[in-house]
Amino acid sequence: MIYLLGGSGYVGQAYQALFRRRAIAFCSLRRSEVDYTRPDTLRDALLKDRPEFLINAAGYTGKPNVDACELDKAECLLGNAVLPGLVAQACEAAGVPWGHVSSGCIFSGDGPGAAGFTEIDEPNFTFRAKRCSFYSGTKGLGEEVLAGHPNLFVWRLRIPFERVDNPRNYLTKLMRYAKLLDVTNSISELDEFAEATLDCWAKRVPFGTYNVTNPGKVTTREVVELIRRSGVCAKEFSFFASEEEFMSAAARTPRSNCVLDPSKLAGVGIRLSPVHEAIERDLKAWKRAA
Repeated sequence: MIYLLGGSGYVGQAYQALFRRRAIAFCSLRRSEVDYTRPDTLRDALLKDRPEFLINAAGYTGKPNVDACELDKAECLLGNAVLPGLVAQACEAAGVPWGHVSSGCIFSGDGPGAAGFTEIDEPNFTFRAKRCSFYSGTKGLGEEVLAGHPNLFVWRLRIPFERVDNPRNYLTKLMRYAKLLDVTNSISELDEFAEATLDCWAKRVPFGTYNVTNPGKVTTREVVELIRRSGVCAKEFSFFASEEEFMSAAARTPRSNCVLDPSKLAGVGIRLSPVHEAIERDLKAWKRAA
């Protein structure tokens, strides 16, 4: 049986659907029933139920985007930086291995040699780098809090997308925003992300940090062109002339736009679909919101 924290969230729901597809027993822990922000409480629950693994998909992202984190800094700091450390204490006390959903938003740029940032590269979009959003800063702190802890996977997610229309879906966001900024990014197909991270445990790959993104990189204009060609959305897309215009007109805080190198994950035998292929597949199977 697997414990799941944050099961009601966007990523947590993807895990629940995956567990059901694979007929895996799980318990989606609710804070109203078991306050997992208290290490002793979580430890006692782990000792009682004896799950073989725990996945932490809880965190604070802000709605509709990371700008909201600038207005709710206390909750953002608690969810992204403090909570991971508390979960680590409980899991170690109970002897339960676990995985933490982190973020690739702690980087900015194409990485050394434009080949993408690896897991050993120093994050450059954090509080320590003195340039970041508050959200990215807290995610960077969360990874620092977890550094050195044993029996732990840290999985870096980047801009999730899927085939189902949802306000948290990157494809939906592009279709709904009035104006877009053309940037280059690594992104993560949500179902593939959930499958790949669960496979880290199922295949008993070495614990550690993994970039879990679809291989390759993609620009906003490339995604928009794929959307247009799919027939899912016929609107005329409009773009900001520059990042300066975007920041002055539409954003409260800087955005992380970056490329991550997922070759470490591929090296342990876990591969996601190439990014353009994954986008086309999801658009072909697009499900509109009810």
